[in-house]
Amino acid sequence: MYQLSIRYPQKRAFITGAGSGLGRALAIALAKDGWTIGLADNQPKLNQETEGLVLEAGGKALPFSLDVADKDQYKEIAEQFLQMTGGIDLLFNNAGVGDGSPFEEYSLENYEWMVGINQMGVLYGCWYFIPVMKKQGYGHILNTASAAAISCAPTMGGYNMTKAAVVAISETLYSELLDAGIHVSCIQPTYFRTNIANSVRGGVITEKITRKFIERSGLEAADVANEILIRAGKKELYIILPKAAVTMWKLKRLAPTWFRLKVKDQFMKAMQKALSK
Repeated sequence: MYQLSIRYPQKRAFITGAGSGLGRALAIALAKDGWTIGLADNQPKLNQETEGLVLEAGGKALPFSLDVADKDQYKEIAEQFLQMTGGIDLLFNNAGVGDGSPFEEYSLENYEWMVGINQMGVLYGCWYFIPVMKKQGYGHILNTASAAAISCAPTMGGYNMTKAAVVAISETLYSELLDAGIHVSCIQPTYFRTNIANSVRGGVITEKITRKFIERSGLEAADVANEILIRAGKKELYIILPKAAVTMWKLKRLAPTWFRLKVKDQFMKAMQKALSK
């Protein structure tokens, strides 16, 4: 049993991006501990699959169709969830899209799309649920950022920018909410096996590179979810994984200019290798 399940015996969680990838893995892991889980996703078919897996694992599923970039819809769904459960213990602002392209080749519409999901979706989740957590005097917010916020690789400007924003709001809220009994964790993983490449808008090359990086990863979503829940139980602010990402995080702080050039060289070599196959 996870420490979070002991700390929050009412076991009420709300997960965005629950239809696949990390969101689904988190939902299944919590379901094994008997949690009631709000499954929010903008793809009903995938969300229905997650619902079945949650029920099979022993949890209670509350499915919602949600576009996290739509603040009015998010408000309505948050209110529905709270009416059904009477409160919230864990909030996973997990929904996100991955994409990239040289800075000026990526359209403004695409930047706005990415900001809406990756950045504003996190803000809306915090905005609608924090007042309830404050009234309760407890709760835990887990925001999914990315190791991209550390590496800031070339051609990933929009993604890097939005994930860095998630780190910033997580750090801010960690300080603001600690005395209110609310904990905050910021999740920053490297590539792991998900379907994030399906959302790519930056073109065929970007999609091919993204899929190559995912294929090369030895991380499975279930393993990532398990580590996140264990470390959140320890009230960690930075959940950076795997160990290679932690090393990257430390190097950036010790030698930022050298690190910046190293990332550039390594990314360009990896991109050339991916395109040559």
